[in-house]
Amino acid sequence: MKRVFFMVMMVFLIIPFILFAQTPKKAVSPPISSQTNTCLGCHKTYTPGIVEDWLKSLHSKVTPEMALKKKPLERRMSSEKIDASLNKVVVGCYECHSLNPTKHKDNFDHMGFKINTIVSPADCATCHSVETAQYLNSKKAHAVGNLTKNPVFHALVDTVVGQKKVENSKVTQLPSTESTKHETCLACHGTEVKVQGLKEISSAMGKIKVPSLTNWPNQGVGRLNPDGTMGSCSACHPRHSFSIEVARKPYTCAQCHLDPDVPAWNVYKESKHGNIYFSKYHEWDFNSVPWKLGKDFQAPTCAACHNSLITTTDGKVVVERTHDFGARLWVRLFGLIYSHPQPVHGDTSTIKNKDGLPLPTTFTGEVATSGLISKDEQNLRQSKMQGFCKSCHSSQWTANHFTKLDNTIKEVDGMILSSTLMLLEAWKNNLAEGFIHGKNPFDDAIEQMWIRQWLFYGNSIKYSSAMTGAPDYATFKNGWWNMGENLQNMKDWIEFKKNVKGSEKR
Repeated sequence: MKRVFFMVMMVFLIIPFILFAQTPKKAVSPPISSQTNTCLGCHKTYTPGIVEDWLKSLHSKVTPEMALKKKPLERRMSSEKIDASLNKVVVGCYECHSLNPTKHKDNFDHMGFKINTIVSPADCATCHSVETAQYLNSKKAHAVGNLTKNPVFHALVDTVVGQKKVENSKVTQLPSTESTKHETCLACHGTEVKVQGLKEISSAMGKIKVPSLTNWPNQGVGRLNPDGTMGSCSACHPRHSFSIEVARKPYTCAQCHLDPDVPAWNVYKESKHGNIYFSKYHEWDFNSVPWKLGKDFQAPTCAACHNSLITTTDGKVVVERTHDFGARLWVRLFGLIYSHPQPVHGDTSTIKNKDGLPLPTTFTGEVATSGLISKDEQNLRQSKMQGFCKSCHSSQWTANHFTKLDNTIKEVDGMILSSTLMLLEAWKNNLAEGFIHGKNPFDDAIEQMWIRQWLFYGNSIKYSSAMTGAPDYATFKNGWWNMGENLQNMKDWIEFKKNVKGSEKR
């Protein structure tokens, strides 16, 4: 009996230890700094959407120290060293909004802390230094200057936007307001955010003083920030989740890259790649780093072609990550006036053609001799892009696709040349006033027809060819049909004006 009693007692003593050992241990959340906890204490009440968004983010779950322990290809953080005060806490409100305070003109006293209103690329560079450096070399980062510092593009913006009225049978344009520009062209390109002192506002917390910001809000890709930096990371990684999933899905790019001028989104929706995406994207893993071709996704999105780190399932790198979205491209389809080699640097306002105009080509299509990448660099980039395509397609399929694209570009640019020669004829015969008269080249009827030729119709065909097929966009939706019709309309306009001019002389 004693032996039985002893064995029973041992069972009762041992079972709790066994059960305890088998109970899954609750994961310990990484620490949140006291400053961020203070922020959360108020903002849970006053801006709960922001807080919940952040709580779903990777920033709220990982410290820089933890991120650096990942294998190199799995890292989302490129900086090797982080300040000790930031290294062991999650990336929270204070960790982002308190950085580089002496450089931020939008820094202000807020509930006992020195806080920046805007988190800039320089702040993100604390952890993402490589990505920031790449971005600052891109056309996106220079998007404001490329519009405002280039007098030709600036004239186009001023002509397109703003109120117009008819007076004495003539269309008169009123000066466009800054707010109009900021809700049109500069909504995508970015604005210059300036600080004009402090202002007192009424909030749920009572009256508080905050920086008075002009041209705000804006998340344009080239936004000029109060700390002197260019760009907005949240244009693609929206705050406060800063999701890589959102950035990888094409809807983010579709905010700006859509018809009629940059019809990438519209073409993608009609393409075979878009067909696969819309049919299967719910099965894909948009958060995997690196992004494994064939396993995590089965057809390219904008990010896959232009900037994501792509590997095979066994870890072989297909293309490196880049945040210079033109770095893999050899040709710039979207050009004023013709397609041309990609620029060497994101600041395209410094490029001059042979005629001294700030354009990458002359009116007759001659390419600028400086500021654009070399033929060797074009071949290198095209070869890398073909390598990506060959991950899913045969060598013959890939080679034929790129040959088709080259031929399409030549033919479309030939049609654009025909329209440009007619525009030059109109200027020469004083039927319209443009560059040769020192006048606006975008406001006469024939000039606006000419703009449609290269900005709408030419781009529609080129994008359709480049993105493996959206035949309606190449043919009838701002495509070949429209180019031919537009060319005829330009010719008819010139003949009509010549007849009117001849009648006036008689």
